[in-house]
Amino acid sequence: MSKADEYYSLDPELSDPKRIKKERDKAAQLKKTQWWLTLLNQGLCHYCGQKFTSRELTMDHIVPLARGGTSTRGNIVPACRECNQKKHLHTPVDLLLK
Repeated sequence: MSKADEYYSLDPELSDPKRIKKERDKAAQLKKTQWWLTLLNQGLCHYCGQKFTSRELTMDHIVPLARGGTSTRGNIVPACRECNQKKHLHTPVDLLLK
């Protein structure tokens, strides 16, 4: 199963492509805010706590969009690429229970 198939095979209501596109558009707008730029300039990955340049950090949804997460300040954190890829469609609780 491809990553795209896996992404959309979750709860159909939560992983509706239209809903996800709307949330991604919101995330794109948040990337332009002073709030996000401040987080990037701090340079810390939310998950591993290591220091990175702002270019090395990605925007991660703590609760993934495909699991009902939203693009709000309370659900978005900077993450290094490695942590973001490891987390994938999981929540932090899922990872603790592994």
